[in-house]
Amino acid sequence: MEEENITTMTEFLILGFYEFPELQIPLSFLFLLIYLIILMGNLTIIIVTCLDPRLQTPMYFSLCNLSFLDISYTSVTLPKLMDVSLRNSHHISAVGCFTQMYYFLSSVCVEFLLLTMMAYDRFVAICHPLRYSVIMNLRLCVLMAIGSWIYGIVEPVTHTVLVSHLSYCGSREINHFFCDISALLKLSCTNTSTIDHMTYVLAVLVVLPCFLLTMTSYIYIISTILRIRSSEGRRKAFSTCSSHLTVVTLFYVSLTCLYVKPTSMQSLDLNKLIALLYNVLIPLLNPIIYSLKNRELKEAIRKVKNIFLVSKG
Repeated sequence: MEEENITTMTEFLILGFYEFPELQIPLSFLFLLIYLIILMGNLTIIIVTCLDPRLQTPMYFSLCNLSFLDISYTSVTLPKLMDVSLRNSHHISAVGCFTQMYYFLSSVCVEFLLLTMMAYDRFVAICHPLRYSVIMNLRLCVLMAIGSWIYGIVEPVTHTVLVSHLSYCGSREINHFFCDISALLKLSCTNTSTIDHMTYVLAVLVVLPCFLLTMTSYIYIISTILRIRSSEGRRKAFSTCSSHLTVVTLFYVSLTCLYVKPTSMQSLDLNKLIALLYNVLIPLLNPIIYSLKNRELKEAIRKVKNIFLVSKG
């Protein structure tokens, strides 16, 4: 019987936000609006950074990578959620489901490393400003970015292969708005302790070092800022890293609540709300946070906008 279930499991059903049947159409249009704002905001950062020579620095290079990443993983999850809400199309093939899970996990891994890279950039800029251009040279930035993307592509392969070989002999209904690994593990009637242990090993070997490096960077940054004598100098120094610190806090809190606990202790309804924070709120807020607290970026956006209006006129 178990073998039969393994061989005949060819698709899953994504429930989405089935708890609100009367709100499905309004929710689909809301998510469409959010998706378009995410695309517009993050594409604006990428385009403006490429067009303005003043923004072609290590910090904005990292920010472009982060914006591209935000577009990528929201494009993996939100279109299917809109399809579920608008057309009631809950079906997704097993291959499509595991592929979606892989791309999401890959994005999470890349973001851990990119945020750590940005924290190191801010540490060098504030604590060693005279050596900034020497330390954060183009070669180092490109190597760190390439390393982050390669790791993000390779690491989730093992998790994806293991999850795809689990036995799903119960319900096919995924109580989530995408194929999240926690929801798939809940459906499985196979012992998932191996995957849980792998997740803990990953947390110790990758997430913990990233977290410690980020926190260490900010301890030095705050210590340096507090030694600045003028209040105006302290304000300017803190404004260069406060946006990144806000994003890091949102990211680590949401991901820790989602995955750093055993499968048996996870609540899918709570996970769905936290995943919505990570999938929607963070990529929505990233362009707003970075542009509102960054004078150079705001000026560059205004300059590109003026050029566009002049050329159009």
